[in-house]
This record gives sequence, C-alpha cells and structure tokens, in this order.
Amino acid sequence: MKLISTRIITADVPRLVAFYEQVTGCAAVWGNDLFAEIPTPAATLAIGSDRTVPLFGAGCAEAAANRSAIVEFLVADVDAEFARLRDGLSDVVTAPRDMPWGNRALLFRDPDGNLVNLFTPVTGAAREKFGV
Repeated sequence: MKLISTRIITADVPRLVAFYEQVTGCAAVWGNDLFAEIPTPAATLAIGSDRTVPLFGAGCAEAAANRSAIVEFLVADVDAEFARLRDGLSDVVTAPRDMPWGNRALLFRDPDGNLVNLFTPVTGAAREKFGV
C-alpha cells in the first residue's frame, strides 16, 4: 500500500489552490474546476470541491471543519519560509520554534482553517530520521 495523496475538501477550490501554490512553490495540476492536485517531490496534496462530497456519500466530509489533521511539509529552512510567507499568512498559530522531538516548526492555518506545519529537522536524530 502507498499513501498517494491527502485531499482537502473546500467550498473555494481556486482560493485554496492559490494558497498552497504559494506555500509550496509548486504549480497545481487541475483535473477540472472541482479538483486540483499540488504535486510535491514526496507526496501530493489534493484539493476538491465540497460539491464532490455527494459522490462519496452525502455528508461524509465537510469543508472548513478540520480540527484534528495537520498538513506537514519538510523545508530546508523554516525561518526563511516564514519570512517569505509571513505577509500572506492570516493565522499564525506558532512562529518558528524548536520542538522537543528535534524539529524547528512553524504552525499556521490555511484559509479554511486547516493546520499547516512547516518544519526543519535541527537535531542529529531528526536530521537522520528525515535523511537531511
């Protein structure tokens, strides 16, 4: 089994796609006006319209209602990414700081309120874990 992508359901696909293109620096690949993917070297972030939810089962997903998942991106320098993105982030939860598990992390919310974590491994163990 391979994890291929994580999909976020939204009521505003173009807005969320533009946000994640800015965060990742990767261009979206549009399937149609209801669905796009942001391919990164390690995984794909899919963004789908709330209008697609009935295809899977009415009420099975709800846009802008995530309170448990965090979308995480490994970056070379989290402080540089924060400087680059700061003006476009409306909800910074935690400015870059060192975490007890060896990463330096920045936590913010996307326009739908989903948590996003950019992190850089800073300890030897964390760098070894992620191969950096």
